[in-house]
Amino acid sequence: MPDLGPEETARLCAWLIRQPVPVIGLAAQGPSRLADSLDLLVDGPEELDSVTSRIECFPHASAVLVQVLRTTSKLDMANALVVESLAYAALQGGTEFARWLTSQPQRRSHTPPVEDIVMLHRQGDDLHVVLNSPGNRNALSAAMRDALSDAFRFATQDGSIARIEVSAKGPCFSAGGDLTEFGTMTDLAEAHRIRMLRMPAGYLAACRNRCTFRLHGACIGAGIELPAFAARLVAKPDATFRLPEVGMGLIPGAGGCVSIPRRIGRQRTAHMAILGEAIDAGQALAWGLIDAIAE
Repeated sequence: MPDLGPEETARLCAWLIRQPVPVIGLAAQGPSRLADSLDLLVDGPEELDSVTSRIECFPHASAVLVQVLRTTSKLDMANALVVESLAYAALQGGTEFARWLTSQPQRRSHTPPVEDIVMLHRQGDDLHVVLNSPGNRNALSAAMRDALSDAFRFATQDGSIARIEVSAKGPCFSAGGDLTEFGTMTDLAEAHRIRMLRMPAGYLAACRNRCTFRLHGACIGAGIELPAFAARLVAKPDATFRLPEVGMGLIPGAGGCVSIPRRIGRQRTAHMAILGEAIDAGQALAWGLIDAIAE
């Protein structure tokens, strides 16, 4: 960068952070005084081309994503979740999400309802929470959402619970949002109201210091957004992590714009979300997205 004085650098940083589009930097050796003002860093021209191509395909979602990440980094969790939900609602009414919906085959749920979609087991001071919908890869359906909210609300209200351990049955921890339910809510203001009342993120954040999540297989969208609130994440070596929402014209909406940046920073969060590529357990551990790999 040019040899700028402190005042010029501060003005440039303030200008960069106000831009309504993603601000991308090429990674360089050594620290940069502008680094904190950038939305994401790329390693070279090839990765830059990949990122810019994705932004060109989903400009609205990409722009809203980085603006939300800038804002939520300055807020407490409760207020940050409100900002995320409002931005998510705005994008649900946008052309990029409509285009994605149109491109999808007719989506029907082929999974029969599960009576105990989330199982709770109390053992002494420990509460075990188990996602139990392997037929749809533990997707965050409305039923799963409500059951998890009830479980974490119960945990916040019962101070005698010292430890909360969350795991899942089936081939993966969670494949993310239930795609068969996407686009079914037409009143987006009501959708925001429901998220504020019923999304598990708020309840989970309130008891996060007592929570350990044990992850395996695919952890997609909500499947990593919710666990990232917990104090400790332990993953099996086969675990992979992905944020696909920008490619749907949306942003992470299960709390990921709040939980994940607090673990790996907003630049890596933007990198994950804009590219939409999976990272493995080793990379997740190196970044701090998880805390340990369990053999």
